Amino acid sequence: MRAAPTSQVHRRTREIVRLAVVVAAIAFSCTSRVNGFEPDFLFPLENVTIAQGRDAIFTCVVNNIGGNRVAWIKADTKAILAIHEHVITNNERLSVTHNDYNTWTLNVRTVRREDRGTYMCQVNTDPMKSQSAFLEVVIPPDIVYEDTSGDMMIPEGGSAKLICKARGYPEPKILWRREDGGDIIVRTGTTVKTKMTSVEGESLLLSKVTRSEMGAYLCIAANGVPPSVSKRLMLHVHFHPLVQVPNQLVGAPQKTDITLQCYVEASPKSINYWTRESGEMIISNDKYNMTELTVSYYSAQMKLTIRKLKKSDLGGYKCISKNSIGEAEGNIRVYEMDLSKPRTPSEDDDDNAINKFDSEEDDYENRNTGRNSSSNSPALKDQSHRLPRSSSNIIRYINSVMLIPILMLMKY
Repeated sequence: MRAAPTSQVHRRTREIVRLAVVVAAIAFSCTSRVNGFEPDFLFPLENVTIAQGRDAIFTCVVNNIGGNRVAWIKADTKAILAIHEHVITNNERLSVTHNDYNTWTLNVRTVRREDRGTYMCQVNTDPMKSQSAFLEVVIPPDIVYEDTSGDMMIPEGGSAKLICKARGYPEPKILWRREDGGDIIVRTGTTVKTKMTSVEGESLLLSKVTRSEMGAYLCIAANGVPPSVSKRLMLHVHFHPLVQVPNQLVGAPQKTDITLQCYVEASPKSINYWTRESGEMIISNDKYNMTELTVSYYSAQMKLTIRKLKKSDLGGYKCISKNSIGEAEGNIRVYEMDLSKPRTPSEDDDDNAINKFDSEEDDYENRNTGRNSSSNSPALKDQSHRLPRSSSNIIRYINSVMLIPILMLMKY
């Protein structure tokens, strides 16, 4: 004989259970009326909100149950889950407990999204009494990596569109931040530029991107269900190397150490090195020490220390930076400072006069440029037009000597 399908067996089982509930209600309704006590609920059935994968519990407290029975029903599907202490539905994740007094508990283990809905605790009185509560199943956010942007490379001045997708329930909100805490620059139109600490939305559009916008961006998804999740996207901005030299003329006495500096900006990362003016490449040894300090994603500080300066070390030096886009160089000239010549009192007086003149000139420049000479950060000025003090003394002497014959001629 061929066995009936499983669905038919379940359908017949539910019909038998419903019939049993009706028969029990008819059989025990007279007993309840005779005793004069009707079953009633002591506490309302409470709604439950639970994260997917956790356990949900409904507690139903019935007083004066008598010979009646308590049933658990999924209201939206009208499926009978359990009667008294017996689970009817074919769901291994469901269980029912009774404390042998007035409390029945329905436990749904490892809750799934399909378990969401209204659950009913029903007593088979005539008419039936019931109370219901809603099971809300929430899902923590999760980044949809196949629909989310990865690391990106663009040329300086170009545009980038970063996309981040997330799933969960309720629907997650996406927030963009810079990993270093810097501002995100949003440009609208041709001139309007807005700095924002965060931007909301699945997409982040960056236009006319500059090198300062290079770095890591975080896409953060949250929906109120912990934990929030994030993805790190690296934005690389490529540009031609740039070399800046703070001091192009550096002097020191012989037999002392001298340090040359260059600042380099480049992306992709550049190869940086030093050469002599002749083109000879410098390598680290007992004479030269080269160091490189990373300042940011795209900038670095180059240093060259020349130990025990001598005549052959004087002259030009180059700091060179090369990457796949191009190259740049900076030039520095090293000269010898002579500190061996003794100074006379008259020279000191002249120098004091020169220093006084310089101070007055500094005050004048500060007044006319809005700078305060007493500031903790003194203003930087171009002093390349200043002559060495010894040269100033010579010029003053020549002028005074030439002035005497001219005055004598005018007298005659």
